[in-house]
Amino acid sequence: MKLLHRVTPVAMAFGALLLAGAAQAADTIKIGIPQPMTGPNTQYGTQIQAGALTAIETINAQGGVKGKKLEPILIDDGCEPKQAVPAANRVVNSGAKFAVAHACSGVTVPAVNVYEQEGIVAITPGATSPLVTDTTKPHFFFRTIGRDDQQGPFAARYIANTLKPKKVAVLHDKQTYGSGVATQVKETLEKNNVNVVMFEGINVGDSDYSAVITKLKSAGVDLVYFGGYHPELGLLLRQSREQGLDVQFMGPEGTANQDLVAIAGPAIEGLLVTLPSDFTKLPGNEGIVKAFHDAKRDPDGAFQMPAYAAVQILAKSIDAVGEDPAKVADYMHKTAFDTAIGKVEYDAKGDLKDFEFAVFKWDKSGKKTQL
Repeated sequence: MKLLHRVTPVAMAFGALLLAGAAQAADTIKIGIPQPMTGPNTQYGTQIQAGALTAIETINAQGGVKGKKLEPILIDDGCEPKQAVPAANRVVNSGAKFAVAHACSGVTVPAVNVYEQEGIVAITPGATSPLVTDTTKPHFFFRTIGRDDQQGPFAARYIANTLKPKKVAVLHDKQTYGSGVATQVKETLEKNNVNVVMFEGINVGDSDYSAVITKLKSAGVDLVYFGGYHPELGLLLRQSREQGLDVQFMGPEGTANQDLVAIAGPAIEGLLVTLPSDFTKLPGNEGIVKAFHDAKRDPDGAFQMPAYAAVQILAKSIDAVGEDPAKVADYMHKTAFDTAIGKVEYDAKGDLKDFEFAVFKWDKSGKKTQL
């Protein structure tokens, strides 16, 4: 005996809506953008979102990729390691197969495992810790920024060869990113026969760094390198000046944003930071810079252009081999790309074969100049 199923008009209409929704979803290529949107490090997320969104809008205005528009999926990771896996899982659950991933190394290291397990091609424009790619040796995860074992030695060689201090203190915030880059600086300084008299961690979130400043004064240092983020460096700068410690400070790209100016005040004058080279001045990027300005976004920061380049690489790879993440990852590993940060080529771990860092100096108004 056959069972007859009656299909009502309502069920037919509902089915049609589901099919239409699926068709509409298939007409876009989703790109997850998990970044700090809350917490003290939101400026880094803002920079990466600015770069990624400007690239997405530019590509969509030119017809998209294979006739499909790129669809950004904004997700907050708070720059908090405990939010790493939940944020990465939200990328997965969104249906995105591609991501412009986390700014902060402490978030990125645990998140990489999710992207690898789920086969999502992700590119970080901001996470510089070697642990990101050394721990898991990923296939689907890439960067458009250099590693700390590129940035740290670069900073240390500048200190040794240009600044030539007599006594150096290297401080860090005890976290993945800060302690990693600080260790690279310390080791390279020592290889260059620079006298490192202090290597010490400070506590994130403290409001009074008088104890460590007293140690710096007692040690007679003439240069302090700090590995970490801007809230702690801003307080260190301001309190050092207030307590009579007027020496050269230097830090990595994670310290450099306008909130640092607000925290440090005039004490920011003379601060040196290593940052990605000013890619807004790269010949051929005039149209990209205009696109930022037309969208009322600032292109001038550490992560905007690396984020723009990440979207360019994803779009070019998808255009070449389609939307299968495995094929996209394979293509990225073996292809050289012309991007907003210049020529990009990857090694087996998804790290850049070359990346250009530069030293910038801040004045008391908060303006920085590449040296």
